[in-house]
Amino acid sequence: MEGNLMNITVAMARKSGEPLTIEKAQLADLEIDEVLVKMVASGVCHTDAVGRDAGMAGYPVVLGHEGSGIVQEVGAAVSTVKPGDHVVLSFNSCGVCESCLSGHPAECDKMNQINFGGRRKDGSAAITQDGETVSNFFGQSSFSTYSVVSERGVVKVDEAADLKLLGPLGCGIQTGAGTVLQYFQPKFGDSIVIFGAGAVGLSGVMAAKLLNMAHIIVVNRPNPYRLNMARELGATDVIESKPGVDVVAEIKRITGNGTDFALETTGAAPCIKASANAIKPRGIDAVVGIAGDVTFNVNDDIMAESKTIAGVIEGDAIPQIFIPKIVKYYQKGLFPFDKLTKLYKFEDINQAFADSASGKVIKPIVVFD
Repeated sequence: MEGNLMNITVAMARKSGEPLTIEKAQLADLEIDEVLVKMVASGVCHTDAVGRDAGMAGYPVVLGHEGSGIVQEVGAAVSTVKPGDHVVLSFNSCGVCESCLSGHPAECDKMNQINFGGRRKDGSAAITQDGETVSNFFGQSSFSTYSVVSERGVVKVDEAADLKLLGPLGCGIQTGAGTVLQYFQPKFGDSIVIFGAGAVGLSGVMAAKLLNMAHIIVVNRPNPYRLNMARELGATDVIESKPGVDVVAEIKRITGNGTDFALETTGAAPCIKASANAIKPRGIDAVVGIAGDVTFNVNDDIMAESKTIAGVIEGDAIPQIFIPKIVKYYQKGLFPFDKLTKLYKFEDINQAFADSASGKVIKPIVVFD
């Protein structure tokens, strides 16, 4: 400890596109609604790469938003966890806006402010370095040996589960599985197409498999590893997206008239357009990836067939309810997300980013001990 500051080791992002650097920093004392967590591991997500390269929380910043760890200390107002509890960290929310109070915390009025604004809810800095403020990320900054997080972003999990593997449940896995199970809520005989065979898309596959959906179609660029993994996890059909392949026509050939649902995880404009065209009349297309401009003919692509295109954040899930359920299914062998993961030492975090970007690894996880 240094005064009332705790010494920590972090992976720091200082400039756009530059590798993260392992550095010393300091962690502030708990506020009354916060929890001190000793980090065990943290998943590496595409959003972390965007945070590194686009500076969405400002520089310097400690990234990481798929943390798992053990509670060390709790603030005076915290009642849901205690020291020694195993926890997964997820997104932060205010808890008092209409969205939070109606069970949709991922649509919190202050979602961007308290997850990407680089500061706590009261505007203070949780992390400093020699007196200079450092931005935090997603309310957790889990690329750190210790994190101070809001109670609303902490999820207690079964201590029998391997804590090293659970961090990705806080974002990527929750996003893919939650969109299928919570947002779509398919009925008997429904079908789905999933664009992208990364961690989010394959989590959607596992969720669709749980429901035994009639068609579970995965579209991805040629990548035998990822496409074979999609088949192993439950995809009924896979389509390689490459020149000469009419993806939409192939989906309609398989299903007869398109799918009931589409889960678009890539954020690529051509894939978003194809996902909207691939669903049947009255179908629902959920876009969950970070995307830019896309051009639609509103009449032909959407209105004339009563289609819905929706943005879905974090699977529209309540983490404290949803994540423990997924852990139970994992323990029963029915949601084998561990097949997506590869563990890295904390000091090898830049290699984890590189392997994720290349498609070599689906879900890297950095481990602190």
